[in-house]
Amino acid sequence: MHSIRVVRHASERGGWEMALATPPAHLATLVRDYCGFREATAAPMRRQELPGVQVVLILEFGPLLKHLDDAGRVTRHRSGFTAGLDERWSTTEHGGVSHGVQVNLTPLGARRVFGLPMHELSHRVVGLEDLWGLDARRLVEQLAEAPGWAARFALVDAFLTRRVERGPEVEAGVRWAVERILHAGGNLDIATLAQGLGRSHKHLIHQFHEQVGLPPRRLARLLRFDRAVERLKAGGPVRWAELAVELGYFDQAHLSRDFRQFTGGPPSALLRRSLPDAGGFEAGAQVKSVQEPAWADGQDAR
Repeated sequence: MHSIRVVRHASERGGWEMALATPPAHLATLVRDYCGFREATAAPMRRQELPGVQVVLILEFGPLLKHLDDAGRVTRHRSGFTAGLDERWSTTEHGGVSHGVQVNLTPLGARRVFGLPMHELSHRVVGLEDLWGLDARRLVEQLAEAPGWAARFALVDAFLTRRVERGPEVEAGVRWAVERILHAGGNLDIATLAQGLGRSHKHLIHQFHEQVGLPPRRLARLLRFDRAVERLKAGGPVRWAELAVELGYFDQAHLSRDFRQFTGGPPSALLRRSLPDAGGFEAGAQVKSVQEPAWADGQDAR
C-alpha cells in the first residue's frame, strides 16, 4: 500500500490537488515517484517543465494537455505521452481543467518499461498509444473509473510490473555506472568510471546511448541541475554561492550557466516563478506564443 501525501491549493487563480506517492519496494529502483493531479483554474495554465534525471510518463483522463517544445511546436496525445531524457525545457498548457497521473521513471526503469533503445525517446515526446496501442487506452480508462488515488496508483503499479517483467535487463556494467553517478550526485570523473569498468570511454558512451539515452557526462551534469531544482522546491532562503559549492559546481557562475541553458534564465528568475503547494513552475516570458495546429480539436496528434 502506498503512503500518499495530498497537497491542495486554492486561491483567486483556482485550485489544484496533488497526490504524491513513492513506488512499492519492487519498483523502487525503477520508479522515482508518482503524482496524481486534478486542477481547475480560472484561466489557461501554462507550466515550464524542466529537464531532470527521469523519464516522464503522463496518463491523462481529463482534457488533453498541450505540449510545447522550446521551438514552439505543439502536440497533444490521446491517453497521454512520455518525455525522454532531455537537456531542454518544454511547456505544458491546459485550458483550465487538467486531471491525470504522472509517473517519473528512473533512466534504468524507463529501459525496462519501454523496452526500446533509449536514444529513440531522448529529446522527444511520444504518444503512449504510439508505443503501447490499446493497452495505453485501457489503462487510462481504468484510471478514470478508479475510486481514488490509492486505487489509481495500484493500477499503475500492476501495469508497470507487467511491463518490467517483459522488459530487457539493463547491462550490469551500465547499471553500476548509473548508480555510481547517482550516488556521487553527478560529481565524479567519467574517464575514471570507464576505467573502473575496464571499458573505453567511447564504448561506455555507446552503451549509455542505447540503454540510458544520454552519455554519462551529460547525465551527470543534468543530475547536478536536478538536485539544485529540488533544493529550490524545498523552499527556504537560498545562498547561491553556497549552493553551487554544495552541489559540486566549480563556482556560482557555472551554476548560473546550467540554469540559463536548462530554464532560459538565471536561477533567481525560476525561483520567482515557483507556484505554491507542489504546483511546479509557471512558464516565463522565454516561452514563445504558438499557433494551434490543424488538428487542435483536443483529440490526437498523429
